[in-house]
Amino acid sequence: MEFIGILCLILASTTIAGHFSRRIGIPAVIGQLLVGILLGNAGLKLVHPDILVEDFSEIGVILLMFLAGIESDLSLLKKYFRPGMYVAILGIFLPVLMGTLGGMLFNIQLTQSFFLGLILAATSVSISVEVLKELNVINTKEGSTILGASVVDDILVVLIVSLSMSFIGTQSSSHNSLGIMLVEQLLFFIAIFFLIRWGAPYLMELSKKLMAESSIIIVSLILCLGMSYLADFIGLSSVIGAFFTGVAIGQTKVWQEVSHNTEAIGYAVFIPVFFVSIGLEISFDGISSQLLLIIALTVIAIFSKLIGGFLGGKLAGFNNHSSLMVGSGMVSRGEMALIIVQLGFQAQLVAENYYSVFVLIILLTTLCSPFLLKYFTKKIYT
Repeated sequence: MEFIGILCLILASTTIAGHFSRRIGIPAVIGQLLVGILLGNAGLKLVHPDILVEDFSEIGVILLMFLAGIESDLSLLKKYFRPGMYVAILGIFLPVLMGTLGGMLFNIQLTQSFFLGLILAATSVSISVEVLKELNVINTKEGSTILGASVVDDILVVLIVSLSMSFIGTQSSSHNSLGIMLVEQLLFFIAIFFLIRWGAPYLMELSKKLMAESSIIIVSLILCLGMSYLADFIGLSSVIGAFFTGVAIGQTKVWQEVSHNTEAIGYAVFIPVFFVSIGLEISFDGISSQLLLIIALTVIAIFSKLIGGFLGGKLAGFNNHSSLMVGSGMVSRGEMALIIVQLGFQAQLVAENYYSVFVLIILLTTLCSPFLLKYFTKKIYT
């Protein structure tokens, strides 16, 4: 029963932390991370990352990515495809390049430096949406471009991370042939296409006819968990299966019902445990000796996204202020980067002595983003 008490402690503390975080104008995820730090190795040492915490955390990240897929607006992508692609591609290329070079300057191994660049390439859709709604600019050309670019950014980064882990990860693999693994992964993406185009709509309609409680939600979760398991089985990340299953469900008539109920399940139990579990691993031992690294990589993280978004906006024909607003909207790393750093840590692509550093950098960029976006938005919409 000890885990029941731990779960109660996590849920109570994250709820309170989320409330006060929003009251002072920062994302709730920041408060949840701080709870993990407070309860874990760096604080009171009340909660440890045992097998139940890890299992709940894994379900949490799968549900989080499933929801991110459902909320990805493909019609918005089509409308702002060109500027969104420019912003997303440059917003991935520059952080990967600058993050890799920055890591190598601080004598971090090449593979870990490259993975650092991938962490910095992530963008948080949910945090960008929250800020844009608060500023009432979500339906402007800049707001729509930020959203479109965030969707493209998420898809590309998830793909690159998943493929990178297949090639440079150190986890054991049962595959004897790289060719077989590539064929399996190609077949997986073909299956994803069929799921989006025909499979999900058919299964969702079929689920309506089942004489069982919450049949629509159950079938959607079976798809989500099943595709996550399949992705992991063939050497991809489980989150890529969850994300694209969410995209598929998002194209059906029942997407709002699935999203509403999955949010209730995920945010009530599993997703808070995921964010707390990240904070549990943080340790401030020796952090003072890495202060220069944290400052340097935080500056790289902020300016690489800001410049990437700015250049993408200029290529799309936006003026300087609009381009800077777009770039500032891409700065927040939030849950996407936290998911990637956790995956990298599990795959031994993020060394234990750099784990806390990377999480702190994500924390700092997530805190800076709303202030940057507000500043540049007021330059245009006052």
